[in-house]
Amino acid sequence: MISIQTYLSSVKQRIADTRLVVLGNDAADLDSMASAVAYGYLRTQQNPEWTVLPVMAIPRADFFLRPEVGYLFNEAGICLDDIVFSDEVDFDELFLHADLVLVDHNKLGTELCKYSYKVTGVLDHHTDEGLYASAVPRIVRTVGSTATLVAMEFNKLGVNIGKDMATLLGGTILLDTVNLKTAAGRVTDADQEVAAKILPLCPIPGQELFEKLQYEKFDVKGLSTNDLLRKDYKEYHCGRLQYGIASVHLSIRQWKEMDIDFAVVFSEFAANRKLDLLFAMNSYNSPDFHRELIVFWQTEDGQRKLLKYLQGHSLALRPVDGVDQKQLHNGIITFYSQENSVISRKRLQPLLENFLTVYGESGSGAS
Repeated sequence: MISIQTYLSSVKQRIADTRLVVLGNDAADLDSMASAVAYGYLRTQQNPEWTVLPVMAIPRADFFLRPEVGYLFNEAGICLDDIVFSDEVDFDELFLHADLVLVDHNKLGTELCKYSYKVTGVLDHHTDEGLYASAVPRIVRTVGSTATLVAMEFNKLGVNIGKDMATLLGGTILLDTVNLKTAAGRVTDADQEVAAKILPLCPIPGQELFEKLQYEKFDVKGLSTNDLLRKDYKEYHCGRLQYGIASVHLSIRQWKEMDIDFAVVFSEFAANRKLDLLFAMNSYNSPDFHRELIVFWQTEDGQRKLLKYLQGHSLALRPVDGVDQKQLHNGIITFYSQENSVISRKRLQPLLENFLTVYGESGSGAS
C-alpha cells in the first residue's frame, strides 16, 4: 500500500492524464477536503492505472482560513504542496477527458454546474437533490460525516486503512459529529461503528485529536469580518433568488466587539455577491454549545415572513439581548439566538429552499 503523500505527489505530476476528478463542496470544510483526498486514494487503489485527482474547491490563498484542515493534513502526513486547489486547474481542459465524483454534496454549484454531465459518482450526507441518477456509486445517506461513507467504501472494496488514513478519516468524523456525542444531534450508528473500527488505528488518542481540531476550528484570532464570512460559506439559488449561508465560530456579541461595523460589512458582502439574502449560523461553546442566527434580507416583508416560517419549524429563535436589528442602505439585518441547536446548516438549508420556493412563486421576491 502506498502512502497518502506518495499518492498525492504522483497524481500532481500527472494532472494532464487525469481520468477522474474528486471534488468536495464549495465551502471546502474539513469533511469535503479530507473525503476528496481519501476517496481519490481509494479509487486509485481500485484502478492503479488511473490518475484520480482530488481538487480542493477553494483558491490556495484561502486555505489559511481552515487551520483545522492544515493540522489534520499534517498529522496524516500530507504535504500542502501536493494538494491541488481549484485555481490551479483548468476545469474545461480537465473535463475533456475526465469524469467527476462529488463528495460532501450532491448538486454542483452555479460556477461548475455546466459539468453536471460529467458526474459519475456521488458520496454525500446532505438532503438528496435527486440528481445524477445514473451515478455509480450514488450514496446519499444521512450520517454525521461524509468521511464515514468513504470509510465504508474502503471496507466494501477490501482496501486496508493505514494509520495515516485512519487519522484523516477518524479526525474528520470526530469533528463533524462533535466527538461522537449523541446530544449534539449529528452522530448516527454508522458513524459510531466506523469510528470504533478506525480510531484504534490512529496514533493520536481520539479525545486529544478532537480537542485539537476543535481548537483550530474555533480559533478566529486575526480574522476580519470578511474573512469570517468566507471561511465556511456556501451559496445557493432558488428560482430568481440567490442566497448564501456562512458558518461562523464565535458569538454575535464577540463579533460585535471585534468589529463594531460588522453589520455594514455583512451587508456589503451580500451586495458584492449580488445576494438577495445572507445568513450567518454562529456557533460557539460558553461552556456549552450554542447557536445563533443572523439574517440579512432586502425587504422587511421577507424578514417577517421568514421568521414566522422558521419559528414554525422549531428553530426556537429569540432576539439577541443588546443587539438590535439594523436598517442598512440595502436591507435589514436581524440577530437571533437559536435555542434549538440541533438544526445545523445542513438542516436549515432545505427549510430555506422550501420557503423561498413558495415566497418567490408568490411574486414577493426580494429583487
